[in-house]
Amino acid sequence: MAVSISVVLLLSVLAVIFLRNGGLKISHALVCLLLGFYLAGTSVAPTISSGLTATADIVGSLRP
Repeated sequence: MAVSISVVLLLSVLAVIFLRNGGLKISHALVCLLLGFYLAGTSVAPTISSGLTATADIVGSLRP
């Protein structure tokens, strides 16, 4: 568990740096993909899932 949290933090920092630089290349996209993969295996996954579901429900209920 400690190793996966360290990897999640490292990949989070790298993803933020890549996004701030403005140039998201294939290697950067792979880092973001790995970040998502490791986040799915942590205890934060249910919170992220419920937050995304709530956001989708709010957006889906908006009327143009």
